[in-house]
Amino acid sequence: MKITTIGLDIAKRFFHVVCCNKQGWLINKKMLTRAQVLAFFQTHPSCLVALEACATSHYWAREIQQCGHQVKLIPPQHVKAFLIGNKNDYNDALAIAVAANQPHIKSVGIKSIEQQDNQAQHKARELAVRQRTALCNQIRGLIAEYGIALTQGVNNIRKSIPLMLDDEASPLSGAFKAILRQLQSQLTALDTCIEAYSQLIVEAVKRNDICQRVQTIPGFGPMVSSAYFNEVGNGSHYRRGRDVSASLGIVPRQHSSGGKETLLGISKRGNSYLRCLLIQGAKAVVSRAGTKKDKLSQWINRLVQTRGHNRACVAYANKMARMAWAITVSGEDYSAE
Repeated sequence: MKITTIGLDIAKRFFHVVCCNKQGWLINKKMLTRAQVLAFFQTHPSCLVALEACATSHYWAREIQQCGHQVKLIPPQHVKAFLIGNKNDYNDALAIAVAANQPHIKSVGIKSIEQQDNQAQHKARELAVRQRTALCNQIRGLIAEYGIALTQGVNNIRKSIPLMLDDEASPLSGAFKAILRQLQSQLTALDTCIEAYSQLIVEAVKRNDICQRVQTIPGFGPMVSSAYFNEVGNGSHYRRGRDVSASLGIVPRQHSSGGKETLLGISKRGNSYLRCLLIQGAKAVVSRAGTKKDKLSQWINRLVQTRGHNRACVAYANKMARMAWAITVSGEDYSAE
C-alpha cells in the first residue's frame, strides 16, 4: 500500500518514524539514528512528512524539504490530543502523523536560516539583559547588608558604585570593595555584550527589505521589526492579518456557550517576546497621539476616551500586527492616508 504520510519524532540521537497510508493505517515503523535520517528520506518516495514544532525542527524541516518531501510542522499542544495508549516514541510519531492530516489544525511556518540568525541575536541579547538584571539585584542585595539602600535601575547602580568605591567614609570594608569592583567589571562586560547584540540587530535590519518597509509603520523600530520578521517571515504562511495577531495572542479570548458570546481579555498565546515589543511600541504611539490630528491618531484618541489608555495600547498593537502583515505581503510602504 502506498505511503502518503510519515510522522517523525525527532530527538538528539534516535529518531522514530511511522509510515501511514491515505486511510491513516499504520504501514511501517522504524527507528533511525541521527546519521540515517536524511539517507532514509532521500531514498523514500515523495510524501507528506510531519514533525512537531520543537527544538531543531526547523533545521530538519529544511533538510527534508530538500529531499523532495512536503513538510508540516505541527504545534505540540495539538499533537497531544491524538496520542492513543501509553506515551512512547512510536505513539508520539503516530499522533504527529494523524494531527498532520487534520485540516483544521494550522501548521507552523518553517523558518529560514536568516530568520534563525536574527532569532539567535534576539535570544542572546535577551539572555544578557536577564543576566544584567540578576546581577544588579545581587549588587543591591549585597550592599543592603551594609546598611546602604540603592533604588532600582541599572543607571542608578552604574552611578552609585564608583561613588561608594571612592568614598573613604563609606561603611564598606576593603574586602567588600574588592568584590564590588569585580561585580562592576561584570556589569560593564554585560553592557558591552548587550550593545554589541543590539548593533548586530540594527545592521541586520538595514539589509532586510521587509524590516525596512515595516519600520514605516508608527511604533515599529529596529527591534520590533526584526522580531516581527523572525516570527512572520514574508507573511505567506498566514491567510490574513488577523491570523497574525491571533497567533501572537493579542485578540480576545472567548468563553461562549448556548449561543451567548462572551469575550474576555487577550489570549496571550504565541510569541510573548514579540507581543511585549508590539505593546511597548504601541504605548509609545498612544502616549503621543493626543497632540496629533492624523486619522490614526484620531482613532487612537477615540479609543483612549471610550476604552482607556491600556486597552487602546493593546488595540493598536493588534492593528500594528495586521498592518505589518499587509505591508509584508503587498510589498508597499505604510501610508498615513
